[in-house]
Amino acid sequence: MDSVVIVGAGAMGCLFAARLAEGGVRVTLVDVDRPRLDAIGRDGITIDDDSGVRTVPVVATTAAEVRDRPDLVLLFTKGLHSAAAARSVAHLAGDDTYALTLQNGIGNAEILAETFVPERVLLGVTALPSNLDGPTHISSHGSGYIALGALRPDGAAGADKAAHLLGRGGFDVRVDREIEAAVWEKVAFNAALNPLGAISGLTNGDVDNPEGRRIALAVVAETVATAAAKGIRIDEARVRQQVDHALANHRDHRASMLQDRLAGRQTEIESINGAIVREAEKAGVAAPVTGVLADLMRLIDRQTRAAATDLPR
Repeated sequence: MDSVVIVGAGAMGCLFAARLAEGGVRVTLVDVDRPRLDAIGRDGITIDDDSGVRTVPVVATTAAEVRDRPDLVLLFTKGLHSAAAARSVAHLAGDDTYALTLQNGIGNAEILAETFVPERVLLGVTALPSNLDGPTHISSHGSGYIALGALRPDGAAGADKAAHLLGRGGFDVRVDREIEAAVWEKVAFNAALNPLGAISGLTNGDVDNPEGRRIALAVVAETVATAAAKGIRIDEARVRQQVDHALANHRDHRASMLQDRLAGRQTEIESINGAIVREAEKAGVAAPVTGVLADLMRLIDRQTRAAATDLPR
């Protein structure tokens, strides 16, 4: 593998595009925001990380303008845009093309499998820090990792190839043969803290109290039970520790859903809490706290949509 198309020019998409381009990978960054694409194409992407500050030239364009099929398509949009993003690059799907999602939430790999050969669909999680400080500037300080694997057992070779390609960007990449468990552990963490912060408008430190912890840990327990009913074993104690660590050590952090709400954007609630509730219903598992948080966020998203379109609320 030596070519990749990255769909989504947010903080993570820009970080991966710049670092992979630095590593000699042929990168094309795809988005729908033409002014941002023009800025990136003109100015490159400036990275501020532990190695210093530098600017990396990156090809940036719309999906329709990409003609050559890459070795890997990497999806980095918000979950609510996954289906549209996958359709936009459907012309790049081929027998030799792999597709990887490192997005938050569950169900994104299955969406990719509707467009790309299922045996070539990969999924994973990333704990890398990345902040978008302007249209073409990102900062990423501290360590992190990528864990990825195949949607189907016969895609294991593709996971190894994708890991090698991402490693060229200097990333710490691990191939996980039980990647679904890792994805579910991350969605349990996100479902516990993201809507809690977004609904309350509070930072992690402000929900570090008996009430906040009671809600967060109830969501973790419901997610673990749902995953177990699907035959996926995740480590509840580890997720609880991650929640504890975030509340104790990232006290000023505003959840990404809260950032979306404050910016007037739709949230990823349907691919996080909403997706958990749908899977719980299929499996006959009760998930009342997760469901209430999902419904509250839907009300907020409805208000956001109404404000954007000036429709009656």
